[in-house]
Amino acid sequence: MESRVLTGAPAIRGLPFIRKPAARFTASCGAPALKSTGTFNDGGNLIWRNQLRPAILLEASAAAVVSPVTKREYLPPCPAAASSSAEGSDSSGPVGFFQKYPAIVTGFFFFMYFLNVIFNILNKKIYNYFPYPYFVSVIHLFVGVAYCLVSWVVGLPKRAPIDSNLLKLLIPVAVCHALGHVTSNVSFAAVAVSFTHTVKALEPFFNAAASQFILGQQIPFTLWLSLAPVVIGVSMASMTELSFNWTGFISAMISNISFTYRSIYSKKAMTDMDSTNLYAYISIIALIVCIPPAIIIEGPQLLKHGFSDAIAKVGLTKFISDLFWVGMFYHLYNQLATNTLERVAPLTHAVGNVLKRVFVIGFTILVFGNKISLQTGIGTSIAIAGVAMYSFIKAKIEEEKQQLKKA
Repeated sequence: MESRVLTGAPAIRGLPFIRKPAARFTASCGAPALKSTGTFNDGGNLIWRNQLRPAILLEASAAAVVSPVTKREYLPPCPAAASSSAEGSDSSGPVGFFQKYPAIVTGFFFFMYFLNVIFNILNKKIYNYFPYPYFVSVIHLFVGVAYCLVSWVVGLPKRAPIDSNLLKLLIPVAVCHALGHVTSNVSFAAVAVSFTHTVKALEPFFNAAASQFILGQQIPFTLWLSLAPVVIGVSMASMTELSFNWTGFISAMISNISFTYRSIYSKKAMTDMDSTNLYAYISIIALIVCIPPAIIIEGPQLLKHGFSDAIAKVGLTKFISDLFWVGMFYHLYNQLATNTLERVAPLTHAVGNVLKRVFVIGFTILVFGNKISLQTGIGTSIAIAGVAMYSFIKAKIEEEKQQLKKA
């Protein structure tokens, strides 16, 4: 729509006012011409601690490579837009349920970590009488996919359509998700759960390294400094861990690397799809990826004596119910994490993440009676303290960015 203004010429009796067309809306506002500082790459869903979150990446131009910090030009609001914005602010719209009751969101956030504790305990109990991590990993995803399909049938939520372009973007994310999930379970089956989670405390280090050296994002020196205790603590704990074996250690490290690459690929998979449908599609693809290695690696052993030995030890009913519930807890934890993490403050997430490590390590030691050496205990404590420092510093940086964006 074109705006018109009257000229400043005085009125002459008997003659009409002379009107001349004014400049377009943007010109009348005195807005500067926008300069291109780079090209927008495919944005995506950012994974934070094994979970997907929305993000948009700005691919740096040649000039931005020399100077990574680029300034954004401020676009002053037009008077008309400012007045309409002021009018709109007077009439407050309906407040959403989660905005009205933020404490419920925070409660859900910490409840999902309780689900993670239950999952880890039940998962390790299954491995004590059924040591087949590839097959159990398939069951985790299979129960989750079945849950998603039932939810789509009843319309909670309604299934979002997917096209070939989005599918191509999600396949690398799902492959990394599958690899990280399987290797985590191989480590859980091979060593104590507390030791696996101690090694997985290195995940922030791998994320920071990938951001710095692969994505080209500058990581503050304070963040690197906070990761030093994590590396030292994990090294101390590994040297004297009573349940240590190379299968468990290497599998946990591969899991860290896999989830790091999942974060990288997810940043390229920008989509407006809701988090519930997105995680459902990733679970379906990951399930398809996990089935062949489970059949090839563990299939003959399972048919020969794996299933029969497990049923002889605990009975058919308990065996099936354990597999069902461990899969359900795994899916519910990840689904709640996907839906809730984007609704809490970064500092709240940092506190919850540290508490999760403490709860999982502490409860598994108590439940399974794992004996740990003094050096392992000290190393684990140092690693968790390092994760806490890293999480709090990163949360403060994120909050400063959010406040700057609001300003």
